[in-house]
Amino acid sequence: MKHLYLCIAVAFLLLSCQKEKKSSGESLPVSENIEIDVNHAKGFTVEKSSDLTIIKVTTPWPGNQKTFTYALIPREKLASVTLARDAYDAIVVTPVEKIVVTSTTHIPSLEALDVEDKLIGFPDTKYISSKKTRQNIADGKVKELGKNEAINTEVLIDLEPELVIGFSINDQNKTYDNIQKTGIPVVYNGDWVEETPLGKAEWIKFFAPFFNLEEKADTIFSNIESEYNAAVEISKKAKNIPTVMSGALYQDVWYAPAGDSWAAQFLADANCNYLWKATEGTGSLSLSIESVLEKGQDAEFWIGPSGYSSYLDLNNANQHNAKFNAFKNKKVFTFGLSKGSTGGLLYYELGPNRPDLILKDLIHIFHPELLPDHQLFFFKPLLD
Repeated sequence: MKHLYLCIAVAFLLLSCQKEKKSSGESLPVSENIEIDVNHAKGFTVEKSSDLTIIKVTTPWPGNQKTFTYALIPREKLASVTLARDAYDAIVVTPVEKIVVTSTTHIPSLEALDVEDKLIGFPDTKYISSKKTRQNIADGKVKELGKNEAINTEVLIDLEPELVIGFSINDQNKTYDNIQKTGIPVVYNGDWVEETPLGKAEWIKFFAPFFNLEEKADTIFSNIESEYNAAVEISKKAKNIPTVMSGALYQDVWYAPAGDSWAAQFLADANCNYLWKATEGTGSLSLSIESVLEKGQDAEFWIGPSGYSSYLDLNNANQHNAKFNAFKNKKVFTFGLSKGSTGGLLYYELGPNRPDLILKDLIHIFHPELLPDHQLFFFKPLLD
């Protein structure tokens, strides 16, 4: 095996010699521990010392009942730090030089931290939209690993990654279990489970410790947070509060953001009257076209009609769509026009990491007088 696996094997040998096993909740093995500020994200914590960093992930998927605990050991401290191997779900040597991630939402964090060159593999590379990473794919630096639910483990093992960041919707993760059995650490990421825009964006602080870039991540997120909060304050100056509908019809069911969802939070912060804001739930509502017409026919704006990009496409999909005033008045705005070179939607890849840009788009749409110079990035007018 290569140097990484020898290092980990040595670490595990040292761990096995320790007589007294530590629980996953025990403090770090030094006197001075610092908890990294995580103020919006609810799904992870970071505790750091000079010898060790502990990341705990509580919500890698909805309904999870287990806390996943990961130990990060600086490469130069590997021989001197002893841990109980069964106290941690993975032990990772840092800084990581070769990484595999499994969701497009992971890509922007790597690029923001300027470590996209460490990415060596990804499942379904066709869905990646970022120009930087697409160039690395074209140059053969990022290998195709098949599908996320069935990663080609043979190719992955040959790449010898030092870390795999896993994405999963539940605890049935046989592929990841098999990867871990080979000695490659797997760490779960739950950015997609967060329920607020800033909560999702703050997961850049989850990635940073693997590359010893905590200060850089804090600066990046602080700027995003500041821009987002400043935009919220600007939106409060609006004199007109427009009515807004959202979502689209798919196989006779209209899917719209529930009142407590990430998307609904954007609409609230943009100071509009989202007509389904009083509904409960953090996901999507399943509505009939009749109920949507009854409530939303006179809405001034229609935001996010799924991936549709033109009025013609929207009308051809279902003629009921043409009955909405927002359709008639050409006030429909879509994220379906902001795509990468292979057709991936930037809204789903970069959007969770840049909520400030999404919010500014919406404020410019609803209250153009407040942000007159803003150039729309994610949401754009539906094509005629």
